[in-house]
Amino acid sequence: MEERVFQATWTYINSHWSLILNWTLQHLQMVAIATAIATLLGVGIGIYIAGEGRENLANVVVNMAEIMLTIPSLALYTMMIPLLGSIPGVQSIGMVPAIIALILYAQMPIVENTYTAIKEVSPAIIEAGRGMGMSPREILLKVKLPLAFPVIMAGVRSAVVMSVGIAALAVFVGGGGFGIPIFRGIRNLRVDLIMTGAIFSSILAVALDLIFGVVERRLSWRSRGGGE
Repeated sequence: MEERVFQATWTYINSHWSLILNWTLQHLQMVAIATAIATLLGVGIGIYIAGEGRENLANVVVNMAEIMLTIPSLALYTMMIPLLGSIPGVQSIGMVPAIIALILYAQMPIVENTYTAIKEVSPAIIEAGRGMGMSPREILLKVKLPLAFPVIMAGVRSAVVMSVGIAALAVFVGGGGFGIPIFRGIRNLRVDLIMTGAIFSSILAVALDLIFGVVERRLSWRSRGGGE
């Protein structure tokens, strides 16, 4: 039985490379756009709530980001349709609702890691920067962020890998990607289609994790003065 399934899967893959490439590009597009926006938004929020005297706000924001992950992804995707449909000129079906849902899910690891990393910077190092005459902005850009960078990148990396898996359900709102063969396989009882979507979605997640791991190590090294 297993041998027949693998044979059927390989036969399908071997005869549909162009289609698989198209699904890969759709999946990557959703993840890339969502991660880019989520990183800008999440890092900005994390920096803001890490400011002095904002502990209560930080607790509220971090808790909201954590609660977001408890919402089933399929439910969030379907909620996007009526919400976006009520806004004139906004596409409620396709990649737009999928990307917005991915941005919301990605906030937890990025916001939490950014906030935690900045708050854990040693007060002695910050005080040394102040003693050198640095402004609060300079301390943030030249002291806090370089030291917090590895942890922030770890959050972005987690968000990327998580988004690859969640993006597979974007097919239910017309987002495309590897959810297409998985959904078609379930609907038509085609195990080869389900396996194809699952295999390439996993490969994409592992590949992006490895790439971001290399980028994280290299940029962390440079941020600590290891290179020009």
